[in-house]
Amino acid sequence: MIDLDLRGLSCPIPVVKTKQAIDKFPGETITILLETAVARENVSRLAASRKYSVQVKALAQEQCRLLLTPAA
Repeated sequence: MIDLDLRGLSCPIPVVKTKQAIDKFPGETITILLETAVARENVSRLAASRKYSVQVKALAQEQCRLLLTPAA
């Protein structure tokens, strides 16, 4: 499992770093920490376009944890 802490980064950086992780570790499950709704929506859209399922768990304030699981 790949863990990314992308809190504190403005878009499009969370999307770019997520894309890099998907490209570098194809088929791996990726956990991502984010802190804005915009980043969550953009990363989720990228993951869906790459055939990953997305589970969102809300944390404190607007922070969330995304679990990206590749399609079988």
